[in-house]
Amino acid sequence: MDFKKIYQEKLTTAEEAVKVVKSGDWVDYGWVVATPIELDKALAKRLPELKDLNFRGGILFWEPEIFKVPDAAKYMTWNSWHMSGLERKAIDKGFCFYDPIRYSEMPRYYRDLPRGIDVAMFQVSEMDEDGYFNFGPSASHMQAMIERCKCVIVEVNKNMPRCLGSKTVRGEAVHINQVDMIVEGNNPPIVEMGGGGAATEVDKTVAKLIVEEIPNGACLQLGIGGMPNAVGSLIAQSDLKDLGVHTEMYVDAFVDISLAGKITGSKKNIDRGRQTYAFGAGTKKLYDYINNNPECLSAPVDYTNDVRVISSIDNFMSINNAVEIDLFGQVSAESTGFKHISGAGGQLDFVLGAYLSKGGKSFICLSSTVKGKDGQLQSRIVPSFANGTIITDTRANTHYVVTEYGKVNLKGLTTWQRAEALISIAHPDFREGLIKDAEKAKIWRKSNK
Repeated sequence: MDFKKIYQEKLTTAEEAVKVVKSGDWVDYGWVVATPIELDKALAKRLPELKDLNFRGGILFWEPEIFKVPDAAKYMTWNSWHMSGLERKAIDKGFCFYDPIRYSEMPRYYRDLPRGIDVAMFQVSEMDEDGYFNFGPSASHMQAMIERCKCVIVEVNKNMPRCLGSKTVRGEAVHINQVDMIVEGNNPPIVEMGGGGAATEVDKTVAKLIVEEIPNGACLQLGIGGMPNAVGSLIAQSDLKDLGVHTEMYVDAFVDISLAGKITGSKKNIDRGRQTYAFGAGTKKLYDYINNNPECLSAPVDYTNDVRVISSIDNFMSINNAVEIDLFGQVSAESTGFKHISGAGGQLDFVLGAYLSKGGKSFICLSSTVKGKDGQLQSRIVPSFANGTIITDTRANTHYVVTEYGKVNLKGLTTWQRAEALISIAHPDFREGLIKDAEKAKIWRKSNK
């Protein structure tokens, strides 16, 4: 089959391609760095001609042109699988909404959609000699999404990394036979995610408490944020060896650990020698590292985040952030009150899977305090959540909790033991107040005061 000939037959302009979109359609914009650019610009020009257009996407790194259309809420909704800062700001504009998920289930959501998807448009790498366009560092749920899509439009970017799958775990690319139209973009560099600044002393203290729990040969999952990255930096400088990676998001910290010679994957029960991930986002260092790298395995999220898969890997270490935790051990990583901050993502998947792993541990890490808008310190260990706060991990699932004041294992503890443990790692200025709140909630033993 002459794939180059088929390529030319399907090649068109962005302006022509977006003419397929009609009022009432559901349009998928892909995921993270695969979000379209030229197609987005062309569709933004058409947006005022349309009505009731519904988009899906997530973790935007730049503001799409459709967001900039005056009175965009008159024409569209943006439905995000996982909010970035840009999407949080768009909530106030009346067209942006969160789609609550358990990330591991996302491919099935697409396969179970009653009406499927009308149009999908997203960035890909150049076509290879076998007719495949690689999804880059965004395999996630893309394969399942394409299965339910009536019209697939790819925007080729020569700078998109080619991220390798495996013979047994596929989902890293789409074949030209599944593509309806091809648009050649202007090949911009892949957008980088900011590092979020240098690790603070609090980050470093928390990281040290976690790293001392990690054995040689452990398999790592790091969430996004300063503390998980601080853990990664400390691991890169440690004496640990033969570490593995099986994660939802591939971040710069993994590159640092790899270049320090700490990752071999030789002890992994599955995907031995491979660093497995559902999507990646970071600096150019990361994109260069994962490009055509046989050590790295780009896989669908219903594989990477499947609790059964995670639990099959011995000594699995899951490290994630939280916004707040209450005295019962409930974790919120998504909101504070009605203020939306993030999505559920795969945190619960890894919390559950790590605990089921032989020798596995799940760590929820957070600073003990945060400054409010008034400049005053507020405890992030709270007696109860504010009205509207979303619970990401239920109290029964929380394992280790770590602040700069220590770490506690909540598994098997009664309510009064949990309250005592969590108060012990709260900021000292708030402990007396938390004890009083625990007494009111009937979860405190006075003899332990």
